Amino acid sequence: MLTGMLALMSAGLTAGAGPLPQETRGLWPGAATVVRGEHSVVIGHRVPLADLRDLASRADRARRTVGRIWGPVRPVILFPATDAEAAALAGAGSTGGLAAMATADRVIVLPSGYARLSAIGRDVVITHELTHVATGATRGGRVPMWLSEGFADYVGYRDAGIGVREAAAELAAEVRAGTLPARLPGAADFAPGAPRLAQTYEEAWLACRYIAERFGEKALVRLYGSDVGSALGLSPAELTAAWRDHLRRELG
Repeated sequence: MLTGMLALMSAGLTAGAGPLPQETRGLWPGAATVVRGEHSVVIGHRVPLADLRDLASRADRARRTVGRIWGPVRPVILFPATDAEAAALAGAGSTGGLAAMATADRVIVLPSGYARLSAIGRDVVITHELTHVATGATRGGRVPMWLSEGFADYVGYRDAGIGVREAAAELAAEVRAGTLPARLPGAADFAPGAPRLAQTYEEAWLACRYIAERFGEKALVRLYGSDVGSALGLSPAELTAAWRDHLRRELG
């Protein structure tokens, strides 16, 4: 049982699973609550214990999903009391519309956005963010944002059992109205608070989903360290045209 796997302790102490990572100590003034899952560490500040245990369970499941597609990842998740604390931990100026964020080595939960998610939505988000950690949190800008975010959503949605039209509801409404995106989304389209933020993520996800369906999941993984021509045998223009056709078929 999960309950038997978890150990509750105050920050800075050790338990049977070993000491806390040094870099996670002293995150907040006062005590933090730490819950260990089978392979995850969740650290909360003024967050109910039940919520931390639930998050540790989700992190363990997400770890297994990411591991099957990409490779090992060690979940360390911070669950602060407020969005302001989360933004400070992530060094982010704006967090509008987000439920969690990833840095190079951890996931940070945005309490207000996370609270609005369904149970499935929480699984998708945690898996998405752990994918960012596993892949190097977008590798310092060397990976196009559509690929970085789309791949993270591809992993997040892969085993979620959510239909395409449901997961891409906002983009589907546009496509049914006769509007197709002209290009793959760029970095500015992913800015927190951007007017089409939901559609942007959906566009990127469906680009990666198309690549995995047509060329195979391993080709999508290879694309992370390569380019469209080398990994897929397509020019960027050919990929864009094929992706637009895919959106029309899937969402029209």
